[in-house]
Amino acid sequence: MLIFAFMLVLSTINAQTINWASLKEENRHILNANIGVDYGAVFGAGYGYQIKNKLFPMIANIEYSMASGDNIFDDFKTKAGVKIRWIEFHHFQFSTNLHGVYRRYENDYVRLQNFGSDLSGVVGYYRAKWFVAGEVGFDKAIITHFKHSQSYADQYPGVVDGWYGPTTGGNFYYGLQAGTSFGKHDIYVRAGTVLTQDFKTSPLIPFYGQVGYNIRL
Repeated sequence: MLIFAFMLVLSTINAQTINWASLKEENRHILNANIGVDYGAVFGAGYGYQIKNKLFPMIANIEYSMASGDNIFDDFKTKAGVKIRWIEFHHFQFSTNLHGVYRRYENDYVRLQNFGSDLSGVVGYYRAKWFVAGEVGFDKAIITHFKHSQSYADQYPGVVDGWYGPTTGGNFYYGLQAGTSFGKHDIYVRAGTVLTQDFKTSPLIPFYGQVGYNIRL
């Protein structure tokens, strides 16, 4: 459970945050960089492409994040999906994010590779120069591959490698996001709480935080 909690928090931290009020039709490309802090630093980058849609603004995007450490490529996560703004009413807006997730985690005992999904909703007040919003989401680890190290197998000879699933873990998360926009630039912060899917236990890191930057081209 501790391993899954660490993997899932990596996914919660990295997310490209959009100020829908400052996003113009000609802004086809959105580049993102971000950093999160949870017992160390998690670095991320993302790219979004605004799809032409007269009814609902839509952004297809891909994101990558990795944890800092001695072997930074041991623990990383990628997300690919779409962001859709569904409702706008007197500067109040509602949007959803739907992503497929692939992540990798490795320590001295095991290497995990996981496929999952991340679905979230965001509602807030958006102006051209600033915004504040609340977010709630669910990050699900659907199927995971275990590859144990030789040292672990020596201690537990019956251990079995391979795929385990479906539904090998999941976390709910909720929090706030806010930011400021100027010219083609956005600077934002996110912070919130993480709960395991059974609502009975807390993950290893029960919170998340992030500072991010977008440039719209």
